[in-house]
Amino acid sequence: MAKIVVVGAGIGGISQVYELRKTLGNQHEIVLVGDSDRFEFTPSNPWVAVGWRKEGQVCVELPELMKKHGVEFHNVGAKRLHPEFNKVELGDGTEIEYDYLIIATGPKLAFEEVPGLGPNGGFTQSICKTGHADTSFIDFEKLVADPGPVVVGAAPGASCFGPAYEYIFILDTELKKRKIRDKVPMHFVTPEPYIGHLGLDGVGDTKSLLESEFRNRHIHWTTNARITEVTDGKINFTEVDEDGNDKKTHELEFRHSMILPAFKGVEAIAGIEGLTNPRDFILIDEYQRNPKYNNVYAVGVCVAIPPVSPTPVATGAPKTGYMIESMVTATTHNIKGAIEGKPPSAKGSWAAVCLADFGDTGVAFVALPQIPPRNTNWASQGKWVHVAKIAYEKYFLHKVRAAKTEPYYEKMVLKMVGAERLKDQS
Repeated sequence: MAKIVVVGAGIGGISQVYELRKTLGNQHEIVLVGDSDRFEFTPSNPWVAVGWRKEGQVCVELPELMKKHGVEFHNVGAKRLHPEFNKVELGDGTEIEYDYLIIATGPKLAFEEVPGLGPNGGFTQSICKTGHADTSFIDFEKLVADPGPVVVGAAPGASCFGPAYEYIFILDTELKKRKIRDKVPMHFVTPEPYIGHLGLDGVGDTKSLLESEFRNRHIHWTTNARITEVTDGKINFTEVDEDGNDKKTHELEFRHSMILPAFKGVEAIAGIEGLTNPRDFILIDEYQRNPKYNNVYAVGVCVAIPPVSPTPVATGAPKTGYMIESMVTATTHNIKGAIEGKPPSAKGSWAAVCLADFGDTGVAFVALPQIPPRNTNWASQGKWVHVAKIAYEKYFLHKVRAAKTEPYYEKMVLKMVGAERLKDQS
């Protein structure tokens, strides 16, 4: 009997334990290590931040759920991984041995890289965690009571730009509902070289679609922006030219601001030689395995992926939900093969399928594969995206509660747009 430990209870970790249980049956031991008792559906965080969802509506309690499906669950987090000894040291000092380890921790939010950034000791809000989004809603209500300028965007080195776009458009929609949009100047500040780059060098016509949306909503923007400092009510940033040379410095006042940070690997894996790159993301081969420790796999945001192309201000490549599930499926197949003494064969398609909600409309895009050159590269806009995002939220939370992996109707819909979880090996 093999013992498989999954560290991280987000979208990647939860999907991973369910796929492992379905594929391997009950004859192998599966352990999940999270840092709290709940799963958070982070794509709903922009809605939480404006009061469209309550925190509890987008979270699922895990202890009883994991017990029901035969998964041993620990809620104290991982303090340190010891891949040379096949052990995970937990936050309470205990240790778990494993035959196979899957790292799905998500990122460390590197607020400290910009002075004054972040909700804990800083002056900006975040929607990276559901608790952060709940705190951001409190600050949003202060804005409603005393309207003033808003600045939304991303710090240098950021890789997940979609939520920033979602948030500024959802914020615009809610302010219009409250009939105070005319009192709130809005500015979007991003390290991307152009609007709609998304860390992906654009997908389809995202540049034109998102620029048009900004113009229609009277939102100003600055690209190639390197935020250098945030003080109480002010954001300082430098605009650079195409060669990365400083061009102009700016200072924007704000009453409310949400800035996405850059990501790093979490402390539990930091600096482990052969496991991580200089920013502590997990090094993997094409089969999701670490090259040095072949019984260690990684999925999700913690995986090291090089930028799509160099940009004047540093940006990273995002890991979208379907891309993460693609990694999960490949990992499951390869661990099953390893248990059976077979070499790895499954490679994730790494397809980006995204629904970006703008409150009353939205943009959907498909990039297959996520990193160019692509076989499929399109984006589409319309009110249907807003409706589809709501449906997707309900559907995914149902998947978590019901321990489903890839229902037939999900597989059919995604196949229609050419998305498969695994690469065609033919």
